[in-house]
Amino acid sequence: VQLQASGGGLVQAGDSLRLSCAASGRTFSTYFMNWFRQAPGKERELIASIASGGYQYYGESVKGRFTASRDKATNTGFLQMNSLKPKDAATYYCALSSLFVRGAAKGTIYWGQGTLVTVSS
Repeated sequence: VQLQASGGGLVQAGDSLRLSCAASGRTFSTYFMNWFRQAPGKERELIASIASGGYQYYGESVKGRFTASRDKATNTGFLQMNSLKPKDAATYYCALSSLFVRGAAKGTIYWGQGTLVTVSS
């Protein structure tokens, strides 16, 4: 399984950005699509997850501003990020996980490379 994240860039505070994560292989339809981010000097943070059946999870820091979605036809996950703030600046990662338990990606996990999001104030 390979994951290719894209869509990062430099935006201003208040702007929107849409990240994409294209997946290869047969696991996309049955795995959870997760989005993480990691800012310099901070731990990696799970911010969103979406199951194939529609279940969604959002971290408190992005709830109400970010929306995860997925397209089974193209094996692609998306993260729509609205009302971006400087504190949202980080490298964003997508990951497929076989399980999602109590707000954490578990089981077999496949990682994509990161895409950098920079938010200027």
